[in-house]
Amino acid sequence: HVRYPTAGCSSSAEAQPFYVNSPFGITLAHNGSLTNAEELKEDLYRADRRHINTSSDSEILLNVLAHELQAQGKFHITEHDVFSAVVAVHKRCRGGYAAVAMINGYGVLAFRDPHGIRPVCFGRRETPRGVEYMVASESVALDAQEFERMRDLAPGEALFIDMQGRLHTYQCATAASHTPCIFEFVYFARPDSIIDNIFVHKARSRMGSRLARKIRRVWPDHDIDVVIPIPDTSRTAALALANSLEVKYAEGFIKNRYIGRTFIMPGQQVRKKSVKQKLNPIDSEFKDKNVLLVDDSIVRGTTSRQIVQMAREAGASKVYFASAAPPVRHPNVYGIDMPAASELVAHGRSEREVQEWIGADRLIFQDLHDLIDAVVKRDKSDVTAFDTSVFDGHYVTGDVNNKYLEQLELLRCDTAKQERDSTDSTLVGIHNNT
Repeated sequence: HVRYPTAGCSSSAEAQPFYVNSPFGITLAHNGSLTNAEELKEDLYRADRRHINTSSDSEILLNVLAHELQAQGKFHITEHDVFSAVVAVHKRCRGGYAAVAMINGYGVLAFRDPHGIRPVCFGRRETPRGVEYMVASESVALDAQEFERMRDLAPGEALFIDMQGRLHTYQCATAASHTPCIFEFVYFARPDSIIDNIFVHKARSRMGSRLARKIRRVWPDHDIDVVIPIPDTSRTAALALANSLEVKYAEGFIKNRYIGRTFIMPGQQVRKKSVKQKLNPIDSEFKDKNVLLVDDSIVRGTTSRQIVQMAREAGASKVYFASAAPPVRHPNVYGIDMPAASELVAHGRSEREVQEWIGADRLIFQDLHDLIDAVVKRDKSDVTAFDTSVFDGHYVTGDVNNKYLEQLELLRCDTAKQERDSTDSTLVGIHNNT
């Protein structure tokens, strides 16, 4: 399991999986973020007598699970005891979390938060030694290992595979609601994944079609010569948009696949340098043309600004920009390392002001209701609502207020991250690499 830090620092001490030896020996990996991590950390220390060694909320989640298993008071546990522990975890933990844990000598456990914010699915395959099961955040991981996808875990549901290879499932949350993170469909998930029975590729294609519909409505006399995607995640939406508008589609940027996702990189200078290394324009696709650049979203805006400038330097007559998602105005608190609100280009700015900031001749954002309609697939999935907090500031767990966001701002800004990473690199202690 590989996860950049959404809470804590970039120190190797934060690397997953985390392990506790009591009870039984438990290893856990976690995708998401706990919104009440500090409160839980205090409770673990004062009431549960458990010490947390890092600033990672994943270690907190593991210790809550370990404590609740120990509270069963049994030397030998069954799947019912495991599920009882997860019931207690759901009562104590808030936020978005999909986790997988191995309990030494007993089996493998997976569970999903009561809102189903972060994705997790499981599959099976037949082998000469019997049935094998696999749990993963995305279905493509199952495909690669030739597992047949069975289904996603429901919100609040837990799965346990015992030492005999038997699969057990149980609904551990009494008031579950299905509101997955819509940004998985916009950007994070691979296009060939299926999340909650929604094909990501098809959802992105519908995003492009709906964006084209808006362009025809608000800009019927457009003079777009060519639609060019910003690789890779916007390709599907850009192609559908171009087809719908009956405008030429072209690949205008070559991507260096060895540069990571720039919006989560620590520090503005690193991000700026990485964009230049990441994308190289093909001048002939831009020269003397009115170009519509299509991206999945605009987060910090620094990447968009540089790309608009690259298009102009490649010879474009006019550079228009379209986002398959609405303006990102609020931080994500459920496991995506979106920056502090003040570092989001659309926070406190109108769409016109964002357009001027990135230097585009015109900027078109997807409307939120169109994005939701694009992702919903009523005949395939029971999901009809999503966590759209990065766009509208409504956090589905109901426990995120202005005070929490102000504290998050102090922790997530570039300066704070750089100070933490600098401090952690000089620490000598239990997690030192020596």
